Amino acid sequence: MMKAGILGVGLIGGSAALALKKHGAKIVGFDQNENHLKKALALGLIDEIGHNNTYQGLDYLIIAIPVNATKLVLPEILEEIDSQTTVIDMGSTKSGICNAVRNHPKRGNFVAAHPIAGTENSGPEAAIEDLFKNKVNIICEKDKSATAHHKKALDFFELLQMKCLEMDADEHDRHIAFVSHLSHISSFVLGQTVLEIEKDEKNIFNMAGSGFASTVRLAKSSPEMWGPIFQQNKSALLEALQAYTANLEAFKEKIENDDIEGLIKTMEEVNRIRKVLDGIKA
Repeated sequence: MMKAGILGVGLIGGSAALALKKHGAKIVGFDQNENHLKKALALGLIDEIGHNNTYQGLDYLIIAIPVNATKLVLPEILEEIDSQTTVIDMGSTKSGICNAVRNHPKRGNFVAAHPIAGTENSGPEAAIEDLFKNKVNIICEKDKSATAHHKKALDFFELLQMKCLEMDADEHDRHIAFVSHLSHISSFVLGQTVLEIEKDEKNIFNMAGSGFASTVRLAKSSPEMWGPIFQQNKSALLEALQAYTANLEAFKEKIENDDIEGLIKTMEEVNRIRKVLDGIKA
């Protein structure tokens, strides 16, 4: 029987646990939050509660905690694991984490990954068995992972029914800043702006349509998870924000100048995103 440890039994870790349990794996849960561990056990996400520095005897150790915490604890985890244990992190940034163990003697046991899946919800109760099904996973620095552990990581993501791609860590962080992290910032700032202006929450409830709800949905995401992501991906994210605010200012100027033709032309050009998104759905 496969035995996997899940460090962080929230949405991502809990969903990975459910997917593995469907294939008969035994799951050991690790989390600083004792309530999360108790909930995960009660919900059947894990089979037993593990304790710090008891990572022996595992086929896999899946790390699904905030990226700043991963960067700190990963070197210690590699010290504690057995030689056959494959360590996979599921974080949304990769460069800082990879650099933290670049010269570690057990670097070969580690596979840097980013499964591009999630919801705005958090905690063990947010776990979904098929969260990762048919989604894309990015593996970074393949050449620094031992062949056997890289193969085990591919087997793991195959169980999750994910398609794996390979990418340089810095390249990953730059692309993900534009296509994921920027959209979360936009959602948080939109929510902030509406709450500041619309003091009467009844107006928000009564007047908000599906467009507002879908646009601001990401603002319900966990600040404890996203704050460290923004900090860890600072350089690429600042580049993305500079481009975004330049476009926002240009859009504002067209409205100020009653440039309806310019607005329509800009929006028609942006409508091309439909083809991109339709391709993702396909």
